[in-house]
Amino acid sequence: MSLVPHPTSLRRAPVQRRSAERLARILDACADLLDEVGYDALSTRYVAQRAGVPIGSVYRFFGNKREMVDALAQRNLERYTDRITERLRQSGGEGWRAAVDTVLDEYLEMKRTAPGFSLVDFGNQIPVGARDGEPNTRVADRFTELLAGHLRREPDEELRRTFLVAVETADTLVHLAFRMAPGGDPKIIAETREILRAYLARVLD
Repeated sequence: MSLVPHPTSLRRAPVQRRSAERLARILDACADLLDEVGYDALSTRYVAQRAGVPIGSVYRFFGNKREMVDALAQRNLERYTDRITERLRQSGGEGWRAAVDTVLDEYLEMKRTAPGFSLVDFGNQIPVGARDGEPNTRVADRFTELLAGHLRREPDEELRRTFLVAVETADTLVHLAFRMAPGGDPKIIAETREILRAYLARVLD
């Protein structure tokens, strides 16, 4: 499982394990504080105090709290991808419907259990500027590469567009489900699953 986010989201990538562990503590503290105080009240000083590190350690990796939260979102995506990859590996060739269920189920699990995830997830509340950098585009591109291999499909533009529409749809409906009930309204989640299967069947069947 990924310990730290991709180096491109950091001011300076950790080289030694001790530095990587310190970065992980900083991001863990950031996630906990997001749940406790929200993004507006979050500060690099609070994060340093919670992580038990000097404030300089935070600024070694991040210029401000937005960069820090974006790195947390990137780590969330790496961990999410790791979990999906492992589950798909264990399941073997069960077909695309089982793969889509795995993708949705893991997202719901992180939504319910991962600190800070309900606010940040993969960065939807933190615009990163360029179209190719938008969180759902990053997620859809990751799914395309991951599931194309699992389904023995060519990762062409049609598949990328299909997964992007599916990700945008699921994102909207899952957020609705969690607005309706703390753990996610089960009826809305069931409808989300049906909608995804019906839509993806056009391309994947």
